[in-house]
Amino acid sequence: MSINKIQKITTNLWFNNEAEEAAKFYTSIFPNSKVSRVTRYGKDKNEGNPLSEEKVMTVEFQLEGQDFVGLNGGPRYKFTEAISFIVNCETQEEIDYFWDKLSEGGDEKAQVCGWLKDKFGVSWQVVPATLNEMVSDEDPVKAERVMKALLQTKTKINMEQLKKAYESN
Repeated sequence: MSINKIQKITTNLWFNNEAEEAAKFYTSIFPNSKVSRVTRYGKDKNEGNPLSEEKVMTVEFQLEGQDFVGLNGGPRYKFTEAISFIVNCETQEEIDYFWDKLSEGGDEKAQVCGWLKDKFGVSWQVVPATLNEMVSDEDPVKAERVMKALLQTKTKINMEQLKKAYESN
């Protein structure tokens, strides 16, 4: 057995029974990503769980070098917007790419101000990497213009609109 250094904090995502599908979906979207290990339910691990023996229990995967675990725990818990993943993008092309890929098959009603919910119910924020700088600018008028433009965004963020709001006089 090799000893690997593990990440101090790892995000655990509870799925009904789609953990492996989700891990493959996410790793196909983000570069520098991979599925690292899949464990299965066995006879002893399955007590009180409706998932059957030999079905996937957990999937360990990395997105951009960050470790995640997907757990097939059954329908007891659901994802909410209270937790979301922020994807910081340098260009509009990046925003378009991640938005299109992550929103595919997702909940269109949950798309607002750069937020989306994917087909597994996980919430994502696809935003310009400069957004936090703009909305926390020391000039409150600039910051307010950017927030106003952001809040008027119905779905995917348009970087040019935010930049115009930030730079206008």
